[in-house]
Amino acid sequence: MQVEYREEPCRSALNRVRGMMFEWSLNPYMGCAHRCIFCYVRAFERRADRPSDDRYGRSIRVKVNVAEVLARELARPSWEGASVVVGAATDPYQPAEGRYRLTRGCLEAFAAAANPFSIITRGPMVVRDVDVLQEASRRAAVTITFSIPTLDEDVWRKTEPSTAHPRQRLRAIRELVAAGIDARVGMAPILPGLSDRPEQLAEVVRAARAAGATGIWANLLNLRPGTREHFLENLARDWPEELPRYERLYANGRAYLPKAETEPVRSEVARLAREHGVRDRRGVRLEPPAQPEQLALAV
Repeated sequence: MQVEYREEPCRSALNRVRGMMFEWSLNPYMGCAHRCIFCYVRAFERRADRPSDDRYGRSIRVKVNVAEVLARELARPSWEGASVVVGAATDPYQPAEGRYRLTRGCLEAFAAAANPFSIITRGPMVVRDVDVLQEASRRAAVTITFSIPTLDEDVWRKTEPSTAHPRQRLRAIRELVAAGIDARVGMAPILPGLSDRPEQLAEVVRAARAAGATGIWANLLNLRPGTREHFLENLARDWPEELPRYERLYANGRAYLPKAETEPVRSEVARLAREHGVRDRRGVRLEPPAQPEQLALAV
């Protein structure tokens, strides 16, 4: 896939967020080359009159001065040191980060300011920055959440077409936890009928425990306009037998599933986490992986 990278300066780095569980976000890039078919950012793109279909992720804005702007914003007397989510609208460790290192520069700014932050990513490249993460963790609260909704090979390949293999992410968690970093798993989005079977949920929880993840949580798919059309188009192509289920679950333009649909899955993940002892075990020697070859770099 050809991707265009547009190097453009930004005037601000920190974004105030409304309607989410956090108040501030930071996105070193706009657009994401991972191009997951279920990405909720597609809905934001559509609202902004930008492509949310298969063209999404083919043009990435690179905020070349974002680290410098962030450092200035963190130094303002009016800034109260709120925690910032890095990667709410893009993956900060998508392939472009290997060249531009903007995310690393932002982490250095957070560390220098002793400002708390959390990272959401599917990119194992984060282990490159373990030195900065350790320094930042000594000064403020730092958490890394890896999105690992499933270990099902077929579902992963068809829904996350340009991401690193989920077991690479597990290997990254192991390395980060061994370095003292708080690294967790977010099972999101779980897809009804595709990745919500009990054995699929259990496989991810067991793998998270083996990797030393400090915690785990789950959420199911939401389909706002923009995401909805693209996801259902791909579903009809790859799993046509599941289309009636989704038309029923998300009928009448519904974006979010009702509690009766989501709570059983979340409760099962929470039960499995208790059963397998997924908790913060930093400082405890981790057992070697049962199948080391599965944690090898792949794909």
